[in-house]
Amino acid sequence: MRYIIIFQYMDLTERQKQLLKAVIELHAKGGEPIPSDLVEKSYDLGISPATIRNEMVKLTEAGFLKQPHTSAGRTPTAMGFRLYINELMQEKDVPVVDEVSMRQQVLDVREQFDHMVQTATRTLAKKCGTLALSVNDGNVYYAGAANILDLPEFFDIDVTRFVLSLFDEFSILEQIINQATGSDPLHIIFGEETGFESLAPTSFAFVNFEEMLDHQGIIGILGPDRLNFPVVLPYLRYIGKILTEVGRI
Repeated sequence: MRYIIIFQYMDLTERQKQLLKAVIELHAKGGEPIPSDLVEKSYDLGISPATIRNEMVKLTEAGFLKQPHTSAGRTPTAMGFRLYINELMQEKDVPVVDEVSMRQQVLDVREQFDHMVQTATRTLAKKCGTLALSVNDGNVYYAGAANILDLPEFFDIDVTRFVLSLFDEFSILEQIINQATGSDPLHIIFGEETGFESLAPTSFAFVNFEEMLDHQGIIGILGPDRLNFPVVLPYLRYIGKILTEVGRI
């Protein structure tokens, strides 16, 4: 499957990539399926509305977009999001004032590592405006659960119930975490890849951090699949860097 995906990435034209980027960015703002006419009004891609429609059909057939309803609107798939993150997205820098405040809040409690991880989790939830969680030495912490309740993906009670149950059913959360592969400490897992239907509209981004006694912990963000990745990922990397620095001491 990986080789097929690589081929498809390479096979996309630059126009198709820019169209995919436009659809993802529009979808990230409101969470609704994106019709071709909205793309045409919002982005100057230099192509006609008919061409936009045809290209969106091709992106759907290739697996980068999906059509959730009978309407003309389309949303990104996990594969579409991954191409966006790997090739098309421009990450935002963490503001210096946030770097300083986050570092200070975390390091103020560095003498108690567990407390420090909990503080980092609360800080991440506040800065990113969504649900943050961490796993440290088998203990699960979370903060910002109320942040997800205003998002349309979580209006479905089955989705919200399943997400919140992850903090009581560590075996399921562990199963999801273990799906991460690769040597990069940053991992992104989309709900549609987990095998759990109730997680389909969600995504989970997390980083590994080193802690004392040669153990590893994780800290991450759980939210809709349309997470604000350009903002969330830099914050995630930064908080993971702080925890690893202290864990190595």
